[in-house]
Amino acid sequence: MGVQVIFASIVSLAVAIRRVRHRRWKQAIGYSQILDKSASRGPMMTNILVAICVKIHGVKPAYRKGNLKISFFSELKRRNVFKVAAAYTIVGWLVMQAGEVLSPALHLPEWVGSMLAFFLILGFPLAMVFAWAFDMTPDGLKKEEDIDRSQSAASTSGWKLNYTIIALLAVVLVYFVWESRFQAGSEPDAQEPAVQTIKPGIGQKPEIASTEDDGPDSNTIAVLPFINMSSDPEQEYFSDGITEEVLNLLVKIPELKVTSRTSVFSFKGQNIDIPTVAEKLGVAHILEGSVRKAGDRVRITAQLIEAGNDVHLWSETYERQLDDIFAIQDEIAREVVKALHIQLLGDAPLASATNVEAYKQYLRGKHFATLGDTEELMESAITAYREAIALDPNFAPPWEGLSEVLRYQGWFGHIDKQEAMEASRRAVMRALELDSKMAEAWVSLAEIQFSWDWDWASAEVTTLNALKYGPQDAGVLRHATWVALTLGEPKRALELAQLAVELDPLEYSGLSSLGTTHWALGQPKEEERIYQHILELYPESSSVQSWLAAALAVQGRAEEGLQYLDFDSETKWQKAMSAIVLHSLGRHDEERQMQQYMIDNSSDMWAFAIAMTFAWHGDPDTAFEWLDVAYDQRDPYMSQLIFNPWLANLHDDPRWEKILEKMELLEYWEKLQARDGETQ
Repeated sequence: MGVQVIFASIVSLAVAIRRVRHRRWKQAIGYSQILDKSASRGPMMTNILVAICVKIHGVKPAYRKGNLKISFFSELKRRNVFKVAAAYTIVGWLVMQAGEVLSPALHLPEWVGSMLAFFLILGFPLAMVFAWAFDMTPDGLKKEEDIDRSQSAASTSGWKLNYTIIALLAVVLVYFVWESRFQAGSEPDAQEPAVQTIKPGIGQKPEIASTEDDGPDSNTIAVLPFINMSSDPEQEYFSDGITEEVLNLLVKIPELKVTSRTSVFSFKGQNIDIPTVAEKLGVAHILEGSVRKAGDRVRITAQLIEAGNDVHLWSETYERQLDDIFAIQDEIAREVVKALHIQLLGDAPLASATNVEAYKQYLRGKHFATLGDTEELMESAITAYREAIALDPNFAPPWEGLSEVLRYQGWFGHIDKQEAMEASRRAVMRALELDSKMAEAWVSLAEIQFSWDWDWASAEVTTLNALKYGPQDAGVLRHATWVALTLGEPKRALELAQLAVELDPLEYSGLSSLGTTHWALGQPKEEERIYQHILELYPESSSVQSWLAAALAVQGRAEEGLQYLDFDSETKWQKAMSAIVLHSLGRHDEERQMQQYMIDNSSDMWAFAIAMTFAWHGDPDTAFEWLDVAYDQRDPYMSQLIFNPWLANLHDDPRWEKILEKMELLEYWEKLQARDGETQ
């Protein structure tokens, strides 16, 4: 009987072990419980089965209420499913990074990246199912159910996966180090310097107002010139144009303070680190990028950098058809707003759209218009603008650009002034018909009303419209400064001039307007400081040198001012300010020689300056004669009547109010005098 029991127990144990090997847990526990009851020694056989399960399957099964089973989590771990998931995720990320780098080089369409991501996501659950169902053995890949776990290489496979994951993580670490240290500064080196380098230590924002110690406002940004990565240098106009269009789009966001074009373009072609550029411009963030145009396709890379710690907040590469160029600009503006966590009070601005050829001609026109004021460049700009208009008559920006260049042609004497102003007016009115919110167009109209029509009331209203649609536009603010000065509001003008310089700290005309405002307010020391700063940036500016000499003369330092004068210079301002300084020194013979030179050479264009010098040295009769000539010539400097200190000797003459009434400025003069009387 004992031999039979032992034999039956051995057979039952063998059957139970077979059931364990094939994961038939309930049948196995049934055999073990029969053996335990027959032996009356507790769950001894069940414990033996648990030990065998650990040996065969590498995990300890749970034993609860007569049921022997392996937990799902333990089974996932044993089959290396978690390790395969980690390895797949890392490999997938590396594949996406490689695709982002190689796609532009191979000229692959943008949808390739999206398709790659789709297949990687689709493959993840398949990889998990594969890891669960199969395992690597010394004999190759086998189904899990066909593997003899007593001879399985599961532990070996696990270690191999561990080593693989560690190696992949090392690759990821190397990539992050490379990207943060080297990639950010790689593109600018591809461009040769195109402008004169600004001297170290200069170009900082002038101390026009008190500033906080905690650095620039977090909502300040500068858009550096996008680098032309095209093989054709002639495409420079396109990359510059894209830069300016993105900049102008951001300027339309009231919650942002954007540095204007002149200041940012002074850094074009220079290999200066981002924190230094940001410090010079007084901004917290820098947007930079590159443009590659080939045929009808364009690739634009943009990245937003937090300047204080040189950290990339956002970057993106857009590779599209040229038709999508406006959508790209809109997307860049939206991403900048999102990255800076700006809460817009209204809708985000959108780029003006047109067909590709019209847009290219428009950018070409802007390019020529910013290169200089020669007759040839102006004609090239006008030709390009007119071609853009012919291609799309309903595209507003080239109409505004055409208006501006036509106006300058008249001022510089390239064409008849009257003809130029009327043509300019027609062009800008068409621009406003097409886009009534274009701040630049309102400024162009205001310039005609202000400098040519002398319609001060209309110019004031039009300027207010420009400020409404471009409150952070430095060009709008510079124009508004001159309007405020002319209408007898010098303190308001100072506020506007200071804001314009904050937005465009390296721009010549903005700084000179600030100096002029201090001049109008009778603040020669501040005036001197601004002119010294301008000469640091533009050391060859003879006009600023002459203004500085005059500012020193007002302070009783005329001898010191002589170093900034060139009596042989043919520059109009040098001649006028030389006469002023020579008068202060009592060198009247030389003063009269300067005045005679101006009469012989500048009387047809600059009668106002001649009147100014005679007024300063106490000859009101001659001064008023030349003011009448300036009136007949429609000299734009006649707008300075109210605030020009060199005319102070004429204020008590009865003819003073007559010339003001003739200019329709008497009302503004009386208001200014009343305000000055209240403050005294």
